[in-house]
Amino acid sequence: MPAWLQQVFDWLDAPQPAASAPTPAPRSRRIAPTAPPGAGVFSHPEASREVLLGGVRVAYRLQRARRRTIGFTVGPDGLAVRAPGWVTLAAVDAALQEKAAWILRKLGEASARQRRQADARIVWADGATLPYLGEALTLRLDPSQQRRGMLAAPDGGRPVLYLGLAHAAQGAQIRDAAQAWFKHQARAHFTARLAHFAPLLGVQWRSLRLSSAQTRWGSARADGSIALNWRLLHYRPAIIDYVVAHELSHLRVMDHSPRFWDTVAEVVPDYGRLRQQLREQPAPPWE
Repeated sequence: MPAWLQQVFDWLDAPQPAASAPTPAPRSRRIAPTAPPGAGVFSHPEASREVLLGGVRVAYRLQRARRRTIGFTVGPDGLAVRAPGWVTLAAVDAALQEKAAWILRKLGEASARQRRQADARIVWADGATLPYLGEALTLRLDPSQQRRGMLAAPDGGRPVLYLGLAHAAQGAQIRDAAQAWFKHQARAHFTARLAHFAPLLGVQWRSLRLSSAQTRWGSARADGSIALNWRLLHYRPAIIDYVVAHELSHLRVMDHSPRFWDTVAEVVPDYGRLRQQLREQPAPPWE
């Protein structure tokens, strides 16, 4: 985590609070750090230990850290455990067993999220579809169009983005042209929404930077600089508004305390529902 003065809007599952005093439990066993993928039902690529949780084999990464408690994080790679250097492996085992239900639930959610992302993968060719402001957008290659792209909705139907590329253009060319158009639209859309919400919250933002982060949708600094992920443009406007309001609220409250969420609710009362939708609807990977 960077040490800069910034409140990071991190949409991965936050580390689970420390487990209570451990009770004896079956020990996990050490596995080679180079164990092949699939060594367990859930396997972290940097796994160093393996445990049986509710009949499910979980290979996880164990990291010793300068902290007072045992913490768990479930992300795209799987389960990672951070424990103080003085905590025994038996205590780690007991904590894992105590939190088994939570761990398995989060691993299942992460796996389902990855499957949805794979299903949403974009095939970069003429006629490809991708979400834009919550709607399906069709890509069409038309050498006669300007290279930045032109958006149209023939007969009021599904929106079409015409890219000024040859019909024989390579996938990477199509992706890059579409990305340039998305970024241009994202800056205009985000700027308008920042201008809308800032006075409602009584804050002033200084600058906007487009982010390409894989796991964060936005961030804010105390000096008023805002970063927003351009891929937010895949989502419907209400979800984008939530993220914009979230980051602007950090200019008033630089943490995630109850006072912060009360601030968000001033302008986006249903932020909880929108936040959950953002977590459950992964944006397609741009590859």
